[in-house]
Amino acid sequence: MSSSEAIGRGIALRVAAAGCFSVMAALLKLASLDGVVAPEMLFYRAFFGLPVVLAWVMTGQGGLKALSTRRPWAHVGRSALGIASILCVFQTLTLLPLADATTLSFTAPVFATLLSFLILKEPVGPRRWAAVAVGFIGVVVVTRPGAAGGVPLEGLAFGLTAALLTAGVTITLRQLRDSEHVAAIVFWFFAASSAVGALLLPFVGHVHAPATYALLVGAGVTGGLAQLFMTASLQRAPVAVVAPFDYLQIVGAIGFGWWLLASPPSLATLAGAGLIGASGLYTAWREHVRRRQRLVQATPPPV
Repeated sequence: MSSSEAIGRGIALRVAAAGCFSVMAALLKLASLDGVVAPEMLFYRAFFGLPVVLAWVMTGQGGLKALSTRRPWAHVGRSALGIASILCVFQTLTLLPLADATTLSFTAPVFATLLSFLILKEPVGPRRWAAVAVGFIGVVVVTRPGAAGGVPLEGLAFGLTAALLTAGVTITLRQLRDSEHVAAIVFWFFAASSAVGALLLPFVGHVHAPATYALLVGAGVTGGLAQLFMTASLQRAPVAVVAPFDYLQIVGAIGFGWWLLASPPSLATLAGAGLIGASGLYTAWREHVRRRQRLVQATPPPV
């Protein structure tokens, strides 16, 4: 397979991942209308997604051997952070319109820049700080604080907390991927999410209509597929090439919200989403440029 063909497949896989994530979010939003709460979403998404992940591991990732780990406690920390993040994401879905909830989740690259500066001590230039500022301006535009019809404070708090935790997950994944197989990272996170969700279910779970359970099964399967497509895209193309296609999730959220929930996006949502998207895309591009510069500097001169 040529390099251009691999990149083309990587992009196609990332677009498929964005589509699956959009469908998952829409199904969970519909399920929330029947009283499904965030811990229930955590359980069903992981429980019904786990067979999809396990089938992927057994058929294309080297089998059970790929699930072995040399850093079990690192997986515990990553899973704890990821579970907290997903619970906040799902709680945001129950509180906000689908488009607003999805848009706020894409402030994660902004927080990732901040965390890389504070935790990893990575240098951040003025242009990346400007992108951070643009991202936060986009949040203000989307949420319309103090304005009639603005985003409720509770939903805003959960949405931004979810983005901050997701950025933390990004930092931990950078460290885990140096020593752990990607199959182990994905599988153990789904397994941990299923276990935590199962522990919470007796305290918060409710009996729902059969149609609601169908929505939850669909969300689990599409969530599992989304994770696999996203992972596979990184095996075929650089992250800087495929990451911009994640923003198709905002388009999907707007479309599904309008179609399924009769909730058209406001002009503020569209404008804020544009600013947040521009901030995230520029940040991804700058990461790509900085990575290439480091590779050039690390390459020994010709003799």
